[in-house]
Amino acid sequence: MRVVFITLWAAVSLLKVSMAARLPLFVDEAFYWQESRHLAWAYSDLPGMTAWLIRLGELVFGKSLLALRLPFLMIAACVPWLVVRIAAHVYERRDGTPVDRVRADRWPWLAGIAALLLPLAGTLGLLALPDAPMALATLLCLDAGMRLLRGVSYETALQLALGLAIGALSHYRFIAVIGVGFVALLALPRGREALLDPRVWIAIAFGAAAWTPLMAWNFDNAEAGLRFQLVDRHPWAFHADGLSFLVVQGLLVTPPLFVALMWAAWRERRSASEPARYLAWSGGLVVLGFFALGFFADTQRVSFHWPLPGYLALLPLLPQALSAWAPWLRRLVWSVVAFGLAAALGYYALVSSPSVREDSAALKWYPSNFAGWDSLAALVRNEHARMPPGTRIVVDNFKLGAELGFALDNPRIRVLDHPLNREHGRAPQLQLWGLQSAGREDWGDAPVLLVVGAGDVEYRNLLQRYHWLCARVGPLPRPKVFNVDHGRQRYLLFAFDGRGKDGKADANEAPAPCTTPAMAWIDAPAIDARVADRFEVSGWAFKDGVGLARVDVLMDGRVVAKAEYGLPSPGTAAYWRISTDPLHPNVGYRARVDVGDATPGRHWLGLRLYGRDGSVEDWSEQPVTVE
Repeated sequence: MRVVFITLWAAVSLLKVSMAARLPLFVDEAFYWQESRHLAWAYSDLPGMTAWLIRLGELVFGKSLLALRLPFLMIAACVPWLVVRIAAHVYERRDGTPVDRVRADRWPWLAGIAALLLPLAGTLGLLALPDAPMALATLLCLDAGMRLLRGVSYETALQLALGLAIGALSHYRFIAVIGVGFVALLALPRGREALLDPRVWIAIAFGAAAWTPLMAWNFDNAEAGLRFQLVDRHPWAFHADGLSFLVVQGLLVTPPLFVALMWAAWRERRSASEPARYLAWSGGLVVLGFFALGFFADTQRVSFHWPLPGYLALLPLLPQALSAWAPWLRRLVWSVVAFGLAAALGYYALVSSPSVREDSAALKWYPSNFAGWDSLAALVRNEHARMPPGTRIVVDNFKLGAELGFALDNPRIRVLDHPLNREHGRAPQLQLWGLQSAGREDWGDAPVLLVVGAGDVEYRNLLQRYHWLCARVGPLPRPKVFNVDHGRQRYLLFAFDGRGKDGKADANEAPAPCTTPAMAWIDAPAIDARVADRFEVSGWAFKDGVGLARVDVLMDGRVVAKAEYGLPSPGTAAYWRISTDPLHPNVGYRARVDVGDATPGRHWLGLRLYGRDGSVEDWSEQPVTVE
């Protein structure tokens, strides 16, 4: 079994390194990279560990996606070995001798294999996220806690202090691991005995001291980080979405393994072995706690990985629990969890493929947080080179600032105020760095290239956002529209040559009207509709400030029809009440499309919108199937 584990560990590790070199930058990774270029003990969203590891990776291995992720891959590679070590301790007597030689030789390696195959643990390190150091800290503390049950030593106290410190420097969520571990020790006679030893309290004090930078940051910044993590991001009102925890965790852990781990926790909660009871209570309480929290906490952001420390605590108990199951059930557990890891890695492989991202543009699982930034960076670099010397790049949200910053190697791109900055707890950090821009009042007469992510705002709020931009930066020049993956990622580039050309030239002059980018919708055909070789396209389109001159219909980027524009559409003006298009309510369009020699199958239907100010904007595309 040892040979199987080592072979599988080597294969999975090499595969993850290969994938990490090609996987596009994730948006959170981009911001952590930005933090790594502003080194500090703590930040608005995290303690300093993640940023330090990213900086270390770049200093040692150079600037690349793989270098950024290598420290996390190395940490993740240690996780299965620590699970093996902990599992070995479960099957030892207090004097360190094995309870059963067969179990000691086989079961720890089976636990390690489970750690390799568990999708949440097996994909650790692919992204430069705090989960990897937090998993390492969890296992160091668990191992130390089990060894404390056999007797306190300086070595064990030192390991406990190290684990507590790494966890404190990794994430706020590590508080849950500390709390549950302390309760589990208090529940055991030998645990209470260990807690009387001053060496243990010295280790705990060292771990508590590691929270000092984070607490100091919050003290200096009106508890902004704590308020975001504990108050602002959570509704703290009961909602039934918590039931989805069982479905989501069942799928991510794989249903048979999830049942097996929960069974192991229940089975060992009263075990004669105190180490087994310690792991059962530690893991079970973490998972149960996050399940209960799901009925009151944030459902808008990713949280499926939160219970991972609980599963890591239960993995060493898995082999003994499975030994009581029928052989076919054991084979089912291992087969399904292996398939689960393959599916998780397969997802990241698909995300790495530009063609797959493009084909999935109309699907709900489209990986928007992985897509678009590299292509956008190339365009921004070219547009910036064409503008006058000294042109600043300004973006409208932290995501664009961090992603473009990484691509352009510029961690000081200024950012406008945006709901995303506050919703993700990044606004305070941008202010501390001096990177939050108030708009035109900060720019003066300097030329600016403003990059706006139109897809980063809910469509129903997009027009309001455009009007907000006008209020902050002045009249918007004609945008250069850049659509990625058929417009699922949609960016607008505005070139401001200076106040004399694109702002108010004189203080006594009346403000110029707010001319926004165009807005449009295709009412028919519907997304993924089946159409004949001749079909009708209809909908509405408008452009605040000046209006539209005409609308063309595109198929696969080629003009296939000129629409009749100016048809009555009173519902559009009623919905977009703040719209200032002078053509309301006559902003509807209709066109007859003849696909000509287009082959049957899937095609992408879009619009080209011509403004009365001379602007030309391609709208997002949607798929239709020609029969």
